[in-house]
Amino acid sequence: MNDDRPLTRLDMLRFARRVVEHQAARQLALMDRWIADEERREAERQSRAATRQAAPDWLIERGLNGRTAVYVHVGGCTSAGGRAKGVGRDQAVRALSEEGVPACPLCRPDTELGILE
Repeated sequence: MNDDRPLTRLDMLRFARRVVEHQAARQLALMDRWIADEERREAERQSRAATRQAAPDWLIERGLNGRTAVYVHVGGCTSAGGRAKGVGRDQAVRALSEEGVPACPLCRPDTELGILE
């Protein structure tokens, strides 16, 4: 600006408008970044949900040695430990009836499979 003349009210209003315009642009850019970040997170959530494997219908929990079957569980049983492996219905029935593996007392797979002692 020219230092010879004082600022007019119109000059001050135009300056104030530029300041507000600059602040609004910065805030919109920030909001756009937040939106992009949230869209990325949501896409990652959906991708993880799509790739997550469905829980098996039946589990056989192994002992510490990894060979001895300890319990047969219904898939998704909360008491099944990290040594539980997903199996098919036939294998679960065979383990309960022929191999003598006990049924989990919490989820009762023998009842679900229709095998009652």
